[in-house]
Amino acid sequence: MGETENSFIRLVKHPVKFRMFLFNKLPSAFFSGVRVRHIDDERCVVTIPYKWFSQNPFRSTYFACLAMAAEMSTGLLSMKHTYKKSPAISMLVVGLEATYFKKATGITVFTCEEGTTLKTLVAEAIHSGEARSARIKSTGKNEAGVLVAEFFITWSFKVKS
Repeated sequence: MGETENSFIRLVKHPVKFRMFLFNKLPSAFFSGVRVRHIDDERCVVTIPYKWFSQNPFRSTYFACLAMAAEMSTGLLSMKHTYKKSPAISMLVVGLEATYFKKATGITVFTCEEGTTLKTLVAEAIHSGEARSARIKSTGKNEAGVLVAEFFITWSFKVKS
């Protein structure tokens, strides 16, 4: 891992700095309780609780809050590979697919294990100068390990002009 990737991981793992980032840039994630539990070169784990701010009228976690946590598990791995890059890289969600299997009534744990794919994609975008995109998977499970939802976030990367 490069020094910028290490500094990004340190930033995400810092208990105060990352929460301030969420509060300032992603207040809905901050208030709904989205938390990063683990991040390394290959994997990112993010949780979302069922609570008043994240609930729907059916006594489960609102689908948009689940999508937010799933997107963050893929987005942080993406940001790790674009953080302070030269040339600068833009990243954008260009697609989202979701399948729900079970009601989310407690803490839902989203895991993305496609860090290598994202790293390769960013490198290809830099090398080619062309936009590159990929469909990245994040799975959400409840505390018992039962699959709650599966998301596919399509990310696009390109060198900023």
